[in-house]
Amino acid sequence: MTSATATERSGRASPTPRPQARRPGTDHGAWFLVLPALIPILVLSVGPLLYGIALSLTDAQSGRTRATRWTGTLNFQDLLHDTLFWESFRIGLVWAVGVTLPQVVLALGLALLLNQNLRLRWLARALAIVPWAMPEVVVGIMWRLVYHPDAGVLNETIRDLGLGDGRDWLTGLGTALPAVIVVGIWSGMPQTAVALLAGLQNTPQELHEAAALDGAGAWRRFRTVTWPALRPVALAVTALQFIWNVNSFALVYVLTSGGPGGRTRLPMLFAYEEAFRYGQFGYAAAMGCVMVAVISVMLSLYLVARLRGGAPR
Repeated sequence: MTSATATERSGRASPTPRPQARRPGTDHGAWFLVLPALIPILVLSVGPLLYGIALSLTDAQSGRTRATRWTGTLNFQDLLHDTLFWESFRIGLVWAVGVTLPQVVLALGLALLLNQNLRLRWLARALAIVPWAMPEVVVGIMWRLVYHPDAGVLNETIRDLGLGDGRDWLTGLGTALPAVIVVGIWSGMPQTAVALLAGLQNTPQELHEAAALDGAGAWRRFRTVTWPALRPVALAVTALQFIWNVNSFALVYVLTSGGPGGRTRLPMLFAYEEAFRYGQFGYAAAMGCVMVAVISVMLSLYLVARLRGGAPR
């Protein structure tokens, strides 16, 4: 009895050892995978941001012999009473809205067109992204030639059609900002169109075919099938384009340098002039901090709205 029991016990499989829970912080291999992406962010984004915040709390100015003093929130207090800065902020909002909304609407139409089964569609798609591939400086120089008062294509066309003698579009007080907005729409529309085209191609074709069999026309199919599937992409692209346009600098600087009379002076242009034309580094850094705060609030509102709306079905 005893030997049988011993034999039975010896024939049983030994219990599998329970795996020990891995202590947090023991796996250092993941950090080596994250570091190549984390180091550029810290060096090129977080570091300059912290330095800019510290600089905004001083009276830093150009000149090596001048001592920099800690002034606290004095620069931000001066900004509250700076009417020129708030005027540039208003112009920046007009620019951002005036560029973003037509840009998204026109890009949606272009994406719908490029999504059709057309001949030489590949060539049309390649040509559509040409403005996106061009640097902003090149785009600005090219459109300055288009708007040239004497030899520009636009004024020559107006004269040939007998509509007048044309005008100097980039130096007129009433035409400079609309002319710059047109260039912003033209240069940024391909990027938006590519993103919307990717969203259109992810829409199941079976839904369109089922709606067509039910007798739905083109507008109804767009309203009931295409737009609900495309709406998350469209909202995300609109928010990102708006933030990008608020931060615009190079295109407007090449076209007008903020003129005439400050009519196209965007906030980033204002901060640039304060820092590198007048040498007020601390005051310009405070302007940059205000812009970062405004953009962060806009982005937070967008993320909160997306989270409350829930994931799209």
